[in-house]
Amino acid sequence: MSARDDIPTTGARSLGTSPSDSTPPETRPVEITATVPTGPPPAWAVLQRHLFDELDGAWRLFSDRYTEPDGRLRFSGTIPDRDGADDFYEAFFNWPALYRLGGADDLLPAVKRHWEGVTAQLTELGLYRNEFERGYDWFHQGEALLMFYGICAADPTDQRFRERARRFAEQYLPGSTTGNYDPATRTLRSPHNGSDGPRPGLGPQWDDRFGHEQRGMRPYGLPLRDVPGITSWQDLADEDNAVRMGHAMRDRLGRGDTAVDLAATALVVNAWLYDHDPRLADWVLEYVDAWRERAAAAGVMPDNVGPSGKVGEDHGGRWYGGHYGWTWPHGVHSIGAATLVGAISAGMLGRADARLDLARRPLDQVWEQRRTAMPYDTGATRRPGWAHALGLGEGRTVNALPTRVGPEGWFDHQPAQVAYWTWLWWFGMCDEDRARLERVREHSGYDWREVHAFRDKEEAGHEAPWLAYLDGDNPDYPERALRMALAQVAHRTALMTAEATDTDDLDLHKWQRVNPVVTEVLTQLTTGAPQTLYNGGLPLARVRYDDLDAARPGLPRDVAALVEHLDAVGTTVQLVNLSAVHTRRLRLLAGGFGEHLITEAHWTGGGEHCPGDSHDHHLPAGPETEHSAPVDDNGLHIVLPPGRRIRLRLDMRLNARPFAHHTSPTTFRRTR
Repeated sequence: MSARDDIPTTGARSLGTSPSDSTPPETRPVEITATVPTGPPPAWAVLQRHLFDELDGAWRLFSDRYTEPDGRLRFSGTIPDRDGADDFYEAFFNWPALYRLGGADDLLPAVKRHWEGVTAQLTELGLYRNEFERGYDWFHQGEALLMFYGICAADPTDQRFRERARRFAEQYLPGSTTGNYDPATRTLRSPHNGSDGPRPGLGPQWDDRFGHEQRGMRPYGLPLRDVPGITSWQDLADEDNAVRMGHAMRDRLGRGDTAVDLAATALVVNAWLYDHDPRLADWVLEYVDAWRERAAAAGVMPDNVGPSGKVGEDHGGRWYGGHYGWTWPHGVHSIGAATLVGAISAGMLGRADARLDLARRPLDQVWEQRRTAMPYDTGATRRPGWAHALGLGEGRTVNALPTRVGPEGWFDHQPAQVAYWTWLWWFGMCDEDRARLERVREHSGYDWREVHAFRDKEEAGHEAPWLAYLDGDNPDYPERALRMALAQVAHRTALMTAEATDTDDLDLHKWQRVNPVVTEVLTQLTTGAPQTLYNGGLPLARVRYDDLDAARPGLPRDVAALVEHLDAVGTTVQLVNLSAVHTRRLRLLAGGFGEHLITEAHWTGGGEHCPGDSHDHHLPAGPETEHSAPVDDNGLHIVLPPGRRIRLRLDMRLNARPFAHHTSPTTFRRTR
C-alpha cells in the first residue's frame, strides 16, 4: 500500500463522534465527515482527476526528453549577452504549483533537481553568480523566480531553499555589499541589478548599437522617441543612428530606477514568510511607499526615477520613457504586473488593501483613455495573442485600452488584460475594485462566458469565463475548462513526441512552448485563485489542501475540489471522493499562506439511508440536512469516506492572520 493509500487517522475534533485520543478538544482542529453519497460522479470531478493523471505522465516525458540527469536543460550553446536566464526556468515555472495542488509525490524532488541543475548551468554560462541573476531587469527576473517561489511554498522545511531565500533577499536591503539599493533616494540604482549589484547599461547586445535588423523588437518601435534624427524604425538602418540609439539607451535607460523593479518586493516577502523578520518587511514597505509617493505627487504612475531620486531625470522631466516602462516595449503589461506585485507584497505584510492604490493608478490611467468598437486589425503589438484568446477574427471590433504612451500621446490599443483587474479585486476584495472589474466586463465588447482553447507562455488568460462562473453566470465552465486543459496537455505531448529530442540552441523559448504542465484551470477551480502573476507574483490561494495521510501538500488521490463562490466574507467549496474503497482525509487551509480565519463552517449532511437494501434496483436517495459548527482557526480537517461528497460554506475573516509558510501536518495514525 502506497503512502497515499488508505491510512486510518485521528487527531481532530470530530463533529458528531467522540474523539479517540486524549488530546484536549480545544487544541485540535475541527474535523467534519462527509456523509452525502456522491451518486453519479460529477463530470468536473472525473475530468479533474483525469487531468492530474495526464499531467503526471506529461511532465515525466518532458523531463526525459529535454533534461540531463542533473536536471539541467539540454543546451550546448553560449549566451554572450545578459538576456536568456529566465527562459531556462520558465520551462518549469508551474511545476511546483502542480505538486502543491496534488501532483505526484516524486514531482517535488524532480523540481528541486531541475532548479539546481539549471542554476548550475546558468552559472557556467556566466549569467548567474552565487545562484542568482548577476544583473538583469525585473520583468524577466520575476518570470525566472516563479519556479523558486513555488518550491519555497511547496516545502518550507527544506533548509537549503530557506537559506537561499534569505540570501537572495538580503541583496536588496540597505547595507548589502551588492549596493543594489540606495536608502537615501529609496531607489534601486540600476534597472539591471542582482548578485553583481547595479550593472550599468543594458548589456553589449544594445549598449553598443541598436539596429533595425532586430525583427523581434521591431513591433514595439523605437526604444527612445526623442533621439535627434531618429524618427522611424528604418532610420536605424543607418549605422551611425544605430550606434547613437544604443548609446542613448545605455546612458538613459540603463541607469536609475524603473517601475518594474517593484517585482523585487516579492523576493523579499518570500524570505519574510519564513520568520517574519521586520528588516525584510521594513524594506518592502519603504520601497513601495516611495513609488506611491511619487505617483501621488505626479498624479500618474511614473515609470522612471533618475540617480538623484527625481522622476523624469533622464527623460526630459517626463514620467514615462523608462526601461520596460510605459513607452517601450510593453507599457501597462509590464507596469500593471509590477505595481500589482508591489501592492500585493506590501499587503501581505499588513492590511491587505492599504497600498492597492499603487496598482489601481496605472489601470485607471489606461481605462480613462479607452476606445470603443476598434477594428480587429488595429496595429497592436500583441494582437495575435489576444485575438486568439478572445476568439476574434477578421471583421470583428473590440473595445480597447491604450497600453503605451509617448511624446505623441497614448497608443497601442488592445483589449483590457482582465487578469490585472481580477487580481486587484481578488486580493483586496474591495467594493471599488469589484466595480472596476464589472465596468471592464460591461465595456469589453465580447462574451465573458466563452472558453477559448489557447495557452500562452503565462498559462493564463481564462479569467473572464472563470469570473462569470463565480458570479453564477457560467455554470458549465469547470467542465469546459478542464476539457480545454486536457486538450492542451495532449497537444503539447504530441509536439514533444513528434520532434527530435535535440533542441535548437538558438531558440531559448522552445522549452516553454512544449512545457505540457497546465495549472491555470486547476488553480482556479481547486484553490479559488487566478493564475499566479507571471512577472514575479507569489503563489496565493483562497483555500488550499494538505493530504493528511501522506503528510504532504495537495489534494489526496481520488479527491476533486471545486470552489464555487467566493466573496469578502466567505468561500463555498465542494469536495468529492471518487474512490469506491478508500477513505481520504485532508486539511483545508484558508489562504495560500494560512492568512484567513474560518469563523464558522456550514455543510450539508445526509446519507443515513445508505447503502440501502440490495433488493432495491435504484440508487438510494434520502433527505439532506444542514449543519454548522464554529471553527475559529485557519484550517479544518475533512474526512471523505468512499463515494462521499460535501459542500462547505466557510464564513471567513480575510487576512486576519499573518501570511506565513506552512508545513504539511504530520501523518496521523490511530493508536491501537
